[in-house]
Amino acid sequence: MQIIPLPAFRDNYIWLLRDDRHAVVVDPGDAAPVLDYLEAEGLSLSAVLITHFHPDHTAGVGALLARHPAPVYGPRQEAIAGVSHPVGEGDEILCEGLGLRLQVLDVPGHTLGHVAYYAPGLLFCGDTLFGAGCGRVLGSTPQALYASLQRIAALPGDTQVYCTHEYTLANLAFAAAVEPGNAAVAKRVAACEAQRAAQVATVPFPLAGEFETNPFLRADQPQVRARAEQEAGTSLGAAEAVFTVLRDWKNRF
Repeated sequence: MQIIPLPAFRDNYIWLLRDDRHAVVVDPGDAAPVLDYLEAEGLSLSAVLITHFHPDHTAGVGALLARHPAPVYGPRQEAIAGVSHPVGEGDEILCEGLGLRLQVLDVPGHTLGHVAYYAPGLLFCGDTLFGAGCGRVLGSTPQALYASLQRIAALPGDTQVYCTHEYTLANLAFAAAVEPGNAAVAKRVAACEAQRAAQVATVPFPLAGEFETNPFLRADQPQVRARAEQEAGTSLGAAEAVFTVLRDWKNRF
């Protein structure tokens, strides 16, 4: 099985999982790049996976189904046109043709009903976790997003994270502001700059690297707490409070 990034809009990735005959797509906000790829490669669409309701993740579903009827899986707690199989925590999806079984995880925070799709070694997490960052809180709470990120952080470190935006360098700029002395952040900036200069995606990335460079997964670190307290102008309690300050600061960064 191969996993192909199909660029869309300004900085989205539509993920296409394929073998020689079948394909599954994740968060097709635009049908055109998917249709072009399926036609060029002679592939049959087996399924569509949706992580949340935002149009840049869903707007291509109708045009895809018009040409390639297929089951569409999406979060049970969100009303999304075209979803034929609402899913939530504990559900499993067997991707016909690919022989891939995915576990559905509820990861609210970016939106109220956001889900992710996990199999050993890979995670499709939509807009919950980004390279060196995380999603904005839109319709949910910082506490919910923090809990979802902690849940993702408990997955094996070698999990490859397939998020849906090329935000890594922008997020690393914020990470450097939070921890200007973090050598791992500086090293990742250089590596990602080289990737982008070569027009290579910075996604996917291994989860383990986030614990060294992603401030939203480092809210329990003393230096991150100190910088968040400086920004907030007050002492902070649990790591969740540090995270909340960081998320608000990032919104204004």
